[in-house]
Amino acid sequence: MDNSDKIILMKKIKKAVLPVAGFGTRFLPATKATPKEMLSIIDKPLVQYAVEEAIEIGIEEIIFITSPSKYSIKKHFDKSKELEEKLRSLGKDDLIEKLNPSKFDDIKFHYIVQNEQKGLGHAISLAEQLIQDEPFAVLLPDDLFFSNDSCLNQLKRSYEISNASIIAVNEIELEDIHKYGVIKPGNIKDNLIEIADIIEKPEADEAPSNIAVCGRYILNSSIFNKLKDVLPDKTGEIQLTDAIKLLIDDEMVLACIYKGEKFDCGSKRGFVEATIAISLRDIEIGDEIKNVIKKNIV
Repeated sequence: MDNSDKIILMKKIKKAVLPVAGFGTRFLPATKATPKEMLSIIDKPLVQYAVEEAIEIGIEEIIFITSPSKYSIKKHFDKSKELEEKLRSLGKDDLIEKLNPSKFDDIKFHYIVQNEQKGLGHAISLAEQLIQDEPFAVLLPDDLFFSNDSCLNQLKRSYEISNASIIAVNEIELEDIHKYGVIKPGNIKDNLIEIADIIEKPEADEAPSNIAVCGRYILNSSIFNKLKDVLPDKTGEIQLTDAIKLLIDDEMVLACIYKGEKFDCGSKRGFVEATIAISLRDIEIGDEIKNVIKKNIV
């Protein structure tokens, strides 16, 4: 991981890909008509947390990989002039910034339709024409991170040192290992791990470690050639993990151990945990929620 003898021409990370085409079957019937990414933690949908995390590190373009039925995501990020005017007429100017955040004003939003669900790798490959030869971030809105130093910012700092593709990881219980991509660690320095291998959703007795991939990545554009070489898995999907596995053969790929809280909001338990955690920190309702919890503890 020593790049002291190399001259690195660093490209700014300006684009982020958010795959949002999944069906969200674990949350049916709530997701029958509402995309799972639009499910709200208190008063903000999951996808907005991810977009704001991207913008905070200087991302200028957001690329949604979406499905034909998820028009509400685009509607959410379009300005609502009619509602804004209504709020202004009612003297509720304080709500306008929540409705149309000024931080979105200079952001370019793109929407690419993934007509068939062919896996995360396939979804990422659809962004190649917009990404071209630039490094880019990938954020999975299902994973919600809380830290004074955001997960994506931790990755960005490490990328600026290494210039290598880098993924966020954390340690998990072996009983949950089959749900995640898992790395085989190589050299370790501070919170950076050189990835020796990566396996998609192994059984506990086959897992090379208990270090699992989180839903944040910064990838070099070389990943697109590897995605073209990946064969579909037994479910017919193209996995990003398999492309990273091929990339490791050609160049260094790093894992950054995320420091902070993480909630898997793709599961009911994680979604509820995130809702409780954020509610308790909310200035308006935090104390009330504490009392509600106390009343309901048996």
